Amino acid sequence: MPAPTDEPYAGRVADPDAGIPFRKGHGTENDFVLLPDPDGALELTPARVRALCDRHRGLGADGVLRVVRTAALGEPISGQLPGAEWFMDYRNADGSIAEMCGNGVRVFARYLVEAGLVSAGAGRGADQLLVGTRGGAKRVWFVDRTGGTDGAEGTDGAESAEGTESADRGEVAVAMGPVRVGGQSIATVAGWEFPGVMVGVGNPHLACVTDVPLDQLDLTVSPGYDPADFPLGVNIEFLTPPIDGATRMRVYERGVGETRSCGTGTVAAAAAALCHAGRAEGTLTVYVPGGRVLVALSGGEATLTGPAVLVAAGELSAEWWRSLSG
Repeated sequence: MPAPTDEPYAGRVADPDAGIPFRKGHGTENDFVLLPDPDGALELTPARVRALCDRHRGLGADGVLRVVRTAALGEPISGQLPGAEWFMDYRNADGSIAEMCGNGVRVFARYLVEAGLVSAGAGRGADQLLVGTRGGAKRVWFVDRTGGTDGAEGTDGAESAEGTESADRGEVAVAMGPVRVGGQSIATVAGWEFPGVMVGVGNPHLACVTDVPLDQLDLTVSPGYDPADFPLGVNIEFLTPPIDGATRMRVYERGVGETRSCGTGTVAAAAAALCHAGRAEGTLTVYVPGGRVLVALSGGEATLTGPAVLVAAGELSAEWWRSLSG
């Protein structure tokens, strides 16, 4: 049975005629609006996603996480996620659907526990927590503030990137699954070419190791890339060569723009940094504008550990929601 909770909107069901509960959260300042919709009642159109994510006419976010039962998703993938009761229906800020979001899945898992939608022990010890995504089912567990794993096996701890509040509440780790390092491609910024490595982390990335100071890059517009290599678009990372087990990264996310962090992007960056150093496995701290995360790569798979913070709860106006039906 789910644990009792003080979450004010935990018992609310999404109802377009009576107001729609939401939560706001972030992982290393990659921020999201969460919409609890257990039975799949909401019509989450691209227009509504764009409005929600707009920082002037909506709540403001890098993306939307719809919290829906996998069985209620109504998509073929729902039958391919055994053991994952809940599905993270992730939408980019431009309204497009995305396969996976490493920061988002940590925030999603934090919400499931705090809202009492899974058992209080989920993600700790033998009580496994699986989250369904379009990139497959992801195993998630909680890491205590000392770097321990609350009994989870094979976990690396990480220092908090979010300060005292996050550290006291622990961090969240995600088994990100296979990381596929491919061939070379090129990104361009203001006419300059940046060779990079194509990396698949359930979604496409181009990770470019560079000696150019990252703060000199103009990421107010999308970097150029070869559409033959990335016909569905690509997330592009620029990162420093690894020094003392760490690298720094900026990212331009497909369908969003530059963000303060990108979870799958940090995994792609770590893979590219290790490749740059002549290694396929290892653990790296990845610093992003919004904080830092720990990425461990072993056996062709990755674990991502970092903070997940819920900051607000409220209700969307039913009238506002209906006005965005297009």
